[in-house]
Amino acid sequence: MSKGKEDDPSLDPFEIAFLPEFREGRGPHEPFVNEHGVVIGDHDYDSPDSPLNHWSTDTDPAVMAGDQWVHPYKDIGFQTAENREYFEQGIEPQAGIFMHLDKNSAYRAGDPLLSTEEVPPKQPE
Repeated sequence: MSKGKEDDPSLDPFEIAFLPEFREGRGPHEPFVNEHGVVIGDHDYDSPDSPLNHWSTDTDPAVMAGDQWVHPYKDIGFQTAENREYFEQGIEPQAGIFMHLDKNSAYRAGDPLLSTEEVPPKQPE
């Protein structure tokens, strides 16, 4: 097992020990201000212009989607077991862990909506 963040005092508490091949071209190590005026990578997520500070029922959550909201080195998502195994040890994630092997979640995707009087057919077994 490779050394993790617990073994490297130079790492930020939200960082992991990336393998060399995952360090190239990732972006800045220090916090930065994204295109929305929000500081990313300071762990506070409390910039005055952050949508989190102006959230309402009218706020579309999509405003906080995308790479501009993720720090390339200091993101809480790197702490998951799967991400640590991949980025620190090179172990590929298991394929299909979120798949329903007995269900087709795309069944009838793209079909026109049925009227309220029609009964949808049962999904094939």
